[in-house]
Amino acid sequence: MAKRVAVIGAGVIGATVAARLLQDGHQVTLIEPESPGGPHAASHGNGGFLSPASIIPMSAPGLWRKVPGMLRDPEGALTIRWRHLPRLSPWLWRFLMAGATPARVEATAKALQPLLADTAARHMALAARIGRPELIRQDGLVYAFRDRAAYEGEAFSWDLRHRLGLRTATLEAARLRQILPGLSPDYRFGVMVLDGGHCTDPGGYVAAICDWAKGQGVRLHRARATGFEIEADRLRAVRTDQGPVACDAAVIACGIRAAALARAAGDRVPLESERGYFVQIADAEGGPAIPVMPQDGRMANLPTLTELRASGQVELASLDASADWRRADILLGHLQRTWPGLNPAPDRITRWLGHRPSTPDGRPVIGRASASADILHAFGHGHIGLASAPATAGLVADLLAGRIEAPPAFAATRFRRAR
Repeated sequence: MAKRVAVIGAGVIGATVAARLLQDGHQVTLIEPESPGGPHAASHGNGGFLSPASIIPMSAPGLWRKVPGMLRDPEGALTIRWRHLPRLSPWLWRFLMAGATPARVEATAKALQPLLADTAARHMALAARIGRPELIRQDGLVYAFRDRAAYEGEAFSWDLRHRLGLRTATLEAARLRQILPGLSPDYRFGVMVLDGGHCTDPGGYVAAICDWAKGQGVRLHRARATGFEIEADRLRAVRTDQGPVACDAAVIACGIRAAALARAAGDRVPLESERGYFVQIADAEGGPAIPVMPQDGRMANLPTLTELRASGQVELASLDASADWRRADILLGHLQRTWPGLNPAPDRITRWLGHRPSTPDGRPVIGRASASADILHAFGHGHIGLASAPATAGLVADLLAGRIEAPPAFAATRFRRAR
């Protein structure tokens, strides 16, 4: 049965959910105070990878031993600001425990695999539907290593990926150089993810989905959601700073801002910002033609439509903490070492900071809210928001229609049990 559905948030999850709900004939309102795909959004600065390999969570066995070093090292790929540590400690403890054993890492990988297995194909279908096929490419993507020994040092992660169906091809030095002629000779081994792809303009893609959806009848309501009107367990409206939006169902898909709304819907979700940076070079020459992840730097090297982007870093601090632009400069330095032919002029370089909405166990929150079955959660995707968006949208549509039950691995109530 068709419903009036309010989708809160017009990032990549909200936009994709709105587009998918149209297929079921729902009347959809997108509630978003900013311009979709703009610099405020995590989607804007996404690394662009559409990788089935992204099923391994950040937390890993033995990571707790590295925390003191993270606090001391201002240039590490993962850093924690000292003065924010007391507030972050409960989340950080859960984060460390979520990956404390190989079995826990494997459980998360198995949960994420259905969201990411065919990510590039799903996005190609969506991009074609909205008339923007150039925004998605499926040419594979490469994880580059200094040598085979560095790859074998990650054997657990890659073996797990392969057991869960990932298709790859190994690239010895000569083949790696053939595919990526501008790559530093310091990288002598690579793995190509054969079913991988990339988005050539993540922010533009989100804006294009929303523009297409508006053309199909979706209403974009410029407001900030503040809560819900619920009577006898049934949703009547979403409260906003511009007045109530009457609806039969709502989807919380507003990224890092979702925790307060989830609480208003009866669920306490530990959500923190894994603050990420990018540096982007306009009209770059000497970079890659397909996305590359140098494994020593843990950053996505993405050829967009007009720039070369290096996206990465995880900085744990408060949401409103000032930017530390040294993090972007670290990315720039690594980018130039990875692609020695780059020689960017300063006026061609831009920097950005955004907020990945992350749960401590690396799994999103997808399912019905405790206060009303008419409210659905779809947030907390961390590093996999773009890649998992179409599959998340499919789950939301199926839940709303009653075709499936909510996956327990993504339930908001799992944190209640953890406490």
